[in-house]
Amino acid sequence: MLFIITCTDNPNSVDLRMATRPNHIQYLKDAGDRLKLAGPKLTPGEDPKPIGSVIIIDADSEAAAKLFAEHDPYNQAGLFEQVTIEPYAAALGAWVPQD
Repeated sequence: MLFIITCTDNPNSVDLRMATRPNHIQYLKDAGDRLKLAGPKLTPGEDPKPIGSVIIIDADSEAAAKLFAEHDPYNQAGLFEQVTIEPYAAALGAWVPQD
């Protein structure tokens, strides 16, 4: 089942995000085919800055998705102010397999 993990960074934490980014990227790569989509949420405007993360992962359960989020190096470094995990059903779009 797919889960969308939405994370909001703590204020003024861009330096922590950048310092932890290589470990975070490797962690996501290590998820293999379970990882469906990942990327930063950005501030609006001409010079966008990262303010959080969105990850869509295929997990056996919400508990497994929660464990994945808890072990993310960003989360372990204390980057996130808030993390939400919700079931997700992709229905349409260029990335969604059509039967």
